[in-house]
Amino acid sequence: RFFDYTPAIRKIIYTTNPIESYHRMVRKVTKTKGAFSSEDAIVKQIYLATINANTKWHGQMFGWSTVRTELMNYFGDRLLKK
Repeated sequence: RFFDYTPAIRKIIYTTNPIESYHRMVRKVTKTKGAFSSEDAIVKQIYLATINANTKWHGQMFGWSTVRTELMNYFGDRLLKK
């Protein structure tokens, strides 16, 4: 099924840099702590790391308008459902 998509969509699916960056940020937060007092404490730390990561990611993806058009053509109204 992977090759059923257009080359632009396949490139987006295959790109892992943002995911690896997020995992690195979470590991940095959790690795520096020796132990957590509870499961809620680690969940809060991961939540705060996620908020911090969200404020840092403002870059534009190259060719996004093409990819968005192709996704709309491929998936139709499934992208617009909330």
